[in-house]
Amino acid sequence: MPDAASTAELTLKDFSSDQDVRWCPGCGDYAILKAVQGVFPTLGIPKERFVIISGIGCSSRFPYYMETFGFHTIHGRAPALASGLKLSRPDLEVWVATGDGDAMSIGGNHLIHCLRRNVGLKILMFNNQIYGLTKGQYSPTSERGKKTASTPAGSLDNPFNPLTLALGAGATFVARGVDIFVPQLKAILGRAAEHDGAAYVEIYQNCNIFNDGAFTHVTDKENRKTQVLYLEHGEPMTFAEGSKGIVLDGLQPKVVDLEAGEATEDDLVVWDETDRNLAWLAANMLPPEFPTPVGVLRAVSEPSYESMVVEQIEGERERLGEGSLEGLLHRGDVWTVGEDGTVSEGVGSEGAAEADG
Repeated sequence: MPDAASTAELTLKDFSSDQDVRWCPGCGDYAILKAVQGVFPTLGIPKERFVIISGIGCSSRFPYYMETFGFHTIHGRAPALASGLKLSRPDLEVWVATGDGDAMSIGGNHLIHCLRRNVGLKILMFNNQIYGLTKGQYSPTSERGKKTASTPAGSLDNPFNPLTLALGAGATFVARGVDIFVPQLKAILGRAAEHDGAAYVEIYQNCNIFNDGAFTHVTDKENRKTQVLYLEHGEPMTFAEGSKGIVLDGLQPKVVDLEAGEATEDDLVVWDETDRNLAWLAANMLPPEFPTPVGVLRAVSEPSYESMVVEQIEGERERLGEGSLEGLLHRGDVWTVGEDGTVSEGVGSEGAAEADG
């Protein structure tokens, strides 16, 4: 349990390092940093138990700006190193800061298997749909036709959908936030922190230098009112200040106009964050046909990987007793191949039975 004396007086400043923040002026990363620094003091966890691990990219400078333990690793490998830390120290609160290039490209497999195993990491995936640190090349989440220095005639790639990737990997907590939607982003981060297992949060983050305005369909003031669907567990799926909603047409979502009488509130889909099928439908609701869902798409309770590892180790220790390094090194089947091709086969150092190779 947290030491009350070490957590009672924590504030945002306690999680702000003395390093100059070196993102471009106007970058969405500033808002995300302030949101995280604002949430951590509310969790009732001593500061020394937090660790921030990152890969490579603009977002991956995060550990420098957090007054916590941290590790700036190599491109795409943050989930792997963070998994190792969480398994060896399950008591630590391990957060991962990564970006769409870092996580969706070279780090894709690490991310997938971390989510599949349900390792208790909190993964913040900053999605600006561009490689910002290396000066504006298209990324795995860039839209088809994206013209950049590396694709002057337009990208031909189909973009990754980060949410469907996470859901397909079996993630037990999946959410989407927006950099400048600070109150809602902080609420999502709080939910992620409480989750026992892997929590994956995609955050729309504006890169005002190389991909400015990528999310204006969500962030413009008028679009916030008309084009954003805020997901609330147990509530009907409505947007545009309650004038429109989502119904199911067979197995497909459909937008209806409530004011025009196309449906009533009773006809609308009631959002259920434990329903994986609904999460999949929401993750695939793309503009301009649909509003953009923001909030928690999936939150279910399953044993975390590190808890199962600890349980397994304790069970084996109880069954076998305490072991030794010497016994481990000489345990199992070993073979020695002689110059004449004969194979000496045995177990440990207990001698060997001669066998014809």
